[in-house]
Amino acid sequence: MNPLTLSIIIFMILAGTMIVVFSSHWLLTWIGFEMNMLAMIPLLMYTKNPRSTEAAVKYFMMQASASMILLFAIIMNFSLSNQWTVMNMLNYFPSTLLTISMLMKLGMAPFHFWVPEVTQGIPLKMGLVLLTWQKLAPMFILYQSIQTSNNQLIMISSLLSIFIGGWGGLNQLQLRKILAYSSIAHMGWMLMIMKYNPTLSLFNLSIYIIITLTMIILLTPYNITSTSQLSQMWNTNFTISSIVLLTLMSLGGLPPLSGFAPKWLIIQEMTKNNNIILPTIMAIMALLNLMFYMRIIYASSMTLFPSTSQSKMKWMHKNQKPLMFSPSLISLSILFLPLTPMYIILS
Repeated sequence: MNPLTLSIIIFMILAGTMIVVFSSHWLLTWIGFEMNMLAMIPLLMYTKNPRSTEAAVKYFMMQASASMILLFAIIMNFSLSNQWTVMNMLNYFPSTLLTISMLMKLGMAPFHFWVPEVTQGIPLKMGLVLLTWQKLAPMFILYQSIQTSNNQLIMISSLLSIFIGGWGGLNQLQLRKILAYSSIAHMGWMLMIMKYNPTLSLFNLSIYIIITLTMIILLTPYNITSTSQLSQMWNTNFTISSIVLLTLMSLGGLPPLSGFAPKWLIIQEMTKNNNIILPTIMAIMALLNLMFYMRIIYASSMTLFPSTSQSKMKWMHKNQKPLMFSPSLISLSILFLPLTPMYIILS
């Protein structure tokens, strides 16, 4: 792709999200979503193959449907309230349509089917954009309108997302699909707590983005996309392989790593609001995520796969290039838990 064209596309993606975040007019918000979607499609087709084309078409169909529902909700809200303010959508039906459109854009259950397929059909770098940056605009709209949103719909979708995010990843061998199902589960945790504590939801989103960014930055130089490739990574770089396994455990929310902090705070906050059953169910379903993460760790560190190489320690004979920002990201994605009390005091 032409560097100038790529720069324009990236600028449009950034600008679309910024328009959604900073606009107070519903039509400007819709225009920001459209800019973001139309700029994302050629980025998904960066590598020219049938899988990326299929992923781009699926992404376009789902996002276009969500944008259509959003525009319908905006027009209906204007006809009922005669105003375009983002914060004011008091009628039940437009509010429900708005929630549905944002759930579709986030890829949450029951609108989650496109996320694993699209993520599997694109490279790791494009998957990073899809699983992190593309979540910001819908999350911000839900953050703004959570007081007038359909809470029952959000709670049901969140529980389904946590369950499907764990259950769907159990039989997966592709790391991109595993990261996609992990994204679905994390979105469920974020939206479940948003009604009680929206700031905690944004904290969870920040931790998730940091851990996912660390994972993909570590995997991209070696082009590792499956568990079998990850299991043989120790033969190339033992240090990076160990860090990837620790990051996977953090992504699953295993204490005392960083990923445990948002889950711990969410369960604590819901318990303070006299809600015992939901956090118990969520904690049990989170074990499904830990199950397939631990399976990857077992296959990568405790079993010896057949190898045609005569040298079992290639990493001792090869100088590895340092990864940009990797020390800081690794520290945040693994060692953030001791800083959690500071967040509690600031919030």
